Amino acid sequence: MTTLHELYDEQGQSPWLDNLRRSFLDSGELAAWVDKGVRGVTSNPSIFQKAIAGSADYDEQFAAGLAEGLSIEDIYWALVVRDIEGALAVLRPTYDQSDGLDGYVSVEVAPSLARDTEGTTAAARDLHLRIDEPNLYVKIPGTAEGLPAIQAMIAEGRSVNVTLLFSLSRYGEVIEAHQAGLEQLVASGASPEVVGRVSSVASFFVSRVDAEVDRRLDAIGSDEATALKGRAAVANARRAYALFLERYSGPRWEALAAAGAKVQRPLWASTSTKDPSYPDTLYVDTLIGPDTVNTLPDATLEAFLDHGTVARTVDASAEDDLEVLDRLARVGIDLGDVTELLEKEGVAAFEASYDDLLGTLTEKAEQLRADPPPGQGS
Repeated sequence: MTTLHELYDEQGQSPWLDNLRRSFLDSGELAAWVDKGVRGVTSNPSIFQKAIAGSADYDEQFAAGLAEGLSIEDIYWALVVRDIEGALAVLRPTYDQSDGLDGYVSVEVAPSLARDTEGTTAAARDLHLRIDEPNLYVKIPGTAEGLPAIQAMIAEGRSVNVTLLFSLSRYGEVIEAHQAGLEQLVASGASPEVVGRVSSVASFFVSRVDAEVDRRLDAIGSDEATALKGRAAVANARRAYALFLERYSGPRWEALAAAGAKVQRPLWASTSTKDPSYPDTLYVDTLIGPDTVNTLPDATLEAFLDHGTVARTVDASAEDDLEVLDRLARVGIDLGDVTELLEKEGVAAFEASYDDLLGTLTEKAEQLRADPPPGQGS
C-alpha cells in the first residue's frame, strides 16, 4: 500500500501519470507505476516531442514507416498510436476493475486544430475509430472552438479529456457542453448502459496560473502583492471544484444520472511546481478531494510517494480562497486576462512542440535517405 493507493482509497482522488514514452512500455516501468497506485495516463504533443526526439527507441519503427512510403506526419501518428495502444493494454485491468472509472490513456488531436471546430470533431472521431478501445480518452482543447466538438463527441457516446482549461468561465462552458452532449445521447434512445460507458474529465491547469500571476505580482512589487505569490492557482482550482459540485447536482443532473450518466471529473493538470522555492507537492497536497483526478509527472509522483500528505483539502477553505481572489483583484491582477493569455500560450506551446518534432523527423528522414543502414540502400 502506497500513498497513491491511499489517495484513491481514502479520499476518492485518482492519481494518473502525466508522461508516456516507448521505454515505459518496453521496460515495464508503466506497469510498475500501476502497481504503485497510478490509475491512468495522460500525454500531449510536448510529451511525445521529448520522447521521440530524445531517444532512439522509435528509430526502427520510423525507418519502417519511411520504407513503406508513409508521410512524416503519418509516421508520427503511427509512433504515437503504438505507444497509446501499449499503455491502454497496461491500464485495461484498472479500467475493468473500476467499472470504467479509471484506467484511461489520453491522446490529443493535432494542436493545429485548436481553433478549428470541424477539424477537431473529425480528428477526434477518427482517433476513436483508429484506436477502438473503451479506455481511450481523446483530448480536445477547451477553446471556444473546441466546445462544439466536445459536445458532439459526447453525443456520439465517445469519451473525451477536455484540456487546457484555466478560467472558471470557460470551465462552466465545458460543463455545459458535456451535459448537453449527454442529453443528446439520452434523447437518441441510448440505453443507461451505453450512456454509462461515456466518460470525461476536464483538465484544469494549475501551476501555470501561479507562474504568470507571480510574474505580475513581482512587477507590482508592493508588500501586499508579494504576500499573494503562490496562492492564485490553488484558489482558482478550488473555485473550479466548487463549480463542479454546484453543476453536478440539482434536477438537470439528477435526470442525466438516472439515465446512466457519469460526472465529468475535474482533473488537475500542470501540477509540478515551476518555482523551486515552493514545496514540490504543493499542487497535490492542496487539491485532494473526491471525484477528482490529479495527473502528475514522474518526479512529482515520486515526491508525493515520499512525503505527500493524504487529506481532503480541495474544499477546506472556501472563504479564504475567495478572499485570495478578491485581494488579487484589488492589487491589480486581472485573472481573466491571465487565463486568456495562458490558453493562447498553451495552444501555441503544443503546436510548437508538434511542429518541432515533425521538423526533427523530417531531418532524420533526410539523413536516412542520404546514408541508409546496411541492406536498405539502392
